[in-house]
Amino acid sequence: MFKLHIIGAGTPTPSPNRFGTCYIAEIGDTLLMFDCGPAATYKMTRMGLWPTRVSHLFFSHHHFDHNADYPCFLLTRWDQSTEDVEPLRVYGPPPTRQVTEALIGESGAFFPDWQARVEHPGSREIYQARGGTLPRRPPAIEVQEIDTGDSVSGGCWKVTGARVKHIEPWMPTLAYRLEVKDTSLVMTSDTGLCPSITDFARGADYLLIHCWDLQARMQPSEAGMITGTQTAAQIAEECGAGQLLLSHLGPKLDRPEDRRTAVEDIEKRFGGAFDFVDELSTLELE
Repeated sequence: MFKLHIIGAGTPTPSPNRFGTCYIAEIGDTLLMFDCGPAATYKMTRMGLWPTRVSHLFFSHHHFDHNADYPCFLLTRWDQSTEDVEPLRVYGPPPTRQVTEALIGESGAFFPDWQARVEHPGSREIYQARGGTLPRRPPAIEVQEIDTGDSVSGGCWKVTGARVKHIEPWMPTLAYRLEVKDTSLVMTSDTGLCPSITDFARGADYLLIHCWDLQARMQPSEAGMITGTQTAAQIAEECGAGQLLLSHLGPKLDRPEDRRTAVEDIEKRFGGAFDFVDELSTLELE
């Protein structure tokens, strides 16, 4: 068993119920973050999850609703750490390395911030009061760009990436398969219907799909880059998922009549259990 914390379950369109995308898998003492959308750091602390506990961050792609809180998370994790906290390990498709360097590299946007915290006497005293030992180290981030078939593992878990169809050729997008002992969770990220995701998610116990809107309301161009209600259900049925979890919901799906239609769409094409996940909620997966 492990826990999946739904930090952000939304899209680029803010709504009172959700905004941006971020998920955290809690596996024993390990926290794995998937995407880091708007206000992710604030929202995770509201759920009792402290940034220094996150050891790995996996990006699906670099639309702002998936990475806008990256600088905040990086700097908070570093600022609240002492030297005994391991460097954050960051994975994702290009331009993950470029984005990281542009934020905290020596020519990056936040270089003046962390340089002042390293060198200013008052900041050093605060760091020592927190339990740190001088000299204070600059942020240390280990970045690895990955592609289809690449995997990362630790202890009882393994994360594998696969390319999916979204916004090529501008930016590549990855889905992730997390395996914890005998339990598997596939997070599709933003993708249209494509063979790679169906094959990649084959037999998953849980399938977390980004579902933008009712299928009947989506334009052909939209349907080519992100799933609607019917294609989400189709993917779940074709891959034989044990349970379908729907996230990244457009604001219109909050309307009761639209939610009823969404349920009808899914029931026509998927015979298994399904649910719409809520932001700031926790699922126990087993």
